[in-house]
Amino acid sequence: MTEARSPAVFLDRDGTLIQEADYLADPDGVALLGGVVEALRALRAEGYVLVVVTNQSGIARGLYTEDDYRAVAGRLEEVLKGAGAPVDATYHCVHHPDFTGPCDCRKPGTGMYQEAARDLQLDLARSWYVGDKVTDVLPAIRLGGRGVLVRTGYGQAQEASVPEGTAVADDLGAAAGLILGARVEG
Repeated sequence: MTEARSPAVFLDRDGTLIQEADYLADPDGVALLGGVVEALRALRAEGYVLVVVTNQSGIARGLYTEDDYRAVAGRLEEVLKGAGAPVDATYHCVHHPDFTGPCDCRKPGTGMYQEAARDLQLDLARSWYVGDKVTDVLPAIRLGGRGVLVRTGYGQAQEASVPEGTAVADDLGAAAGLILGARVEG
């Protein structure tokens, strides 16, 4: 018998969970967007595994170090855990094609999602892919899941470019409402 795999909600970090700040390297700059805690709690209560997936090309660009990234990621995890809304895992890509060449992990590539699926026993086709850039939602199409572009961060400017079948929501709270509503309907 095969082990049951769980659905996940894959979440972009900057502009989706926290305020967009170009190349954030200071943990003091971590500022949650409104409704994030409540959204994460609601998704977790319905059995979704919560996974942060984030491109961090500032490392490849030499704008900050891996240690700087880890300090910011640690601060976000600390804030979310303290609020009773922890994430299950975080994956990041340190590459940028102009500086390091191509890779499989940089969104819209699917490497981080596939790694998470292996590590956490996730069902990628039953999962949701949420972010403020089209590159955050394209993996949903490639992996058979469903995407939601949020209008926070860069989302409002990218809304006109979302692929057909991708939902659009004002913020993570509204995205969680769509996800949970689809579960009830499905």
